[in-house]
Amino acid sequence: MRILVTGGAGFIGSHLVDRLVQEGETVSVVDNLSTGKKKNLNRAAAFYKMDIQSQSLARVFRDAKPEAVFHLAAQMDVRRSVTDPRFDAESNIVGMLNLLSMAVASGCRRVIFSSSGGAVYGDQEVFPAPETHATHPLSPYGVSKLAGEHYLYYYQKVCGLETTTLRYANVYGPKQDPFGEAGVVAIFTQKMLKGEPLIINGNGMQARDFVFIEDVVETNRAVLYGQLNDTFNVGTGIETSVNDLFASLNTLTAAAVKATHGPEKKGEQLRSVIDPSKLARNCDWSPRVGLQEGLAKTVEYFRGL
Repeated sequence: MRILVTGGAGFIGSHLVDRLVQEGETVSVVDNLSTGKKKNLNRAAAFYKMDIQSQSLARVFRDAKPEAVFHLAAQMDVRRSVTDPRFDAESNIVGMLNLLSMAVASGCRRVIFSSSGGAVYGDQEVFPAPETHATHPLSPYGVSKLAGEHYLYYYQKVCGLETTTLRYANVYGPKQDPFGEAGVVAIFTQKMLKGEPLIINGNGMQARDFVFIEDVVETNRAVLYGQLNDTFNVGTGIETSVNDLFASLNTLTAAAVKATHGPEKKGEQLRSVIDPSKLARNCDWSPRVGLQEGLAKTVEYFRGL
């Protein structure tokens, strides 16, 4: 199958590209390398250094002739979305519209969109949140991801595009960027291994649903080959507090770092956990890598850098 992966030099995208190449698929990657890294690129995949807002994207569709697109390219910094919502919308909404219009024009059959479970639901009323939970985003980033879902639905109904939306929980694992504001596992691990001071925002009782990168990649494969056209949560349904995460990583890194608490992040959700049971009912998928195993693999990766 001919497959295009936007954001294929990023954390999740590069893992997915590696897996698709391993499957024998013909893969092309579009990435502007603003946050993605050239070292993450798979040599077996054709690479186009390009922004998804560019009109030159038409050339990629003309040359690569993808039958399916995994759309992961995005502005994903929640804080930047708050300070500059226009920049967020240009990438996550205008860029996605450019991609979708060209996919339809080129005859591409499927688009699989990476959304965000935590961001689109906002403050949860049900734990874990099913896909039917109310969507009240509390950041421009969440708003733009939800808008992307609505546009995807429009293109499905009006243009006949086959579409799948995957709402991720907190994805972690090897190759995650330890310098951004997302990815608390990577940030904690890097600082612990380097012996650098580490500050926990607020009291550390914030709880998140941490899902390992290998399970996320397998989810993408499952919906592609199973031809599932729907919206699915991708998580574990298990909450872990930042304090407990800190303690686990402290043990695995043997850092013996003492927790220092700083001011809480304004507007941060206290609890975010999503229900993956719908996906389990529709295909042969369930999270297989437990948190301790996943954290150990992540620590091992960062220790080798």
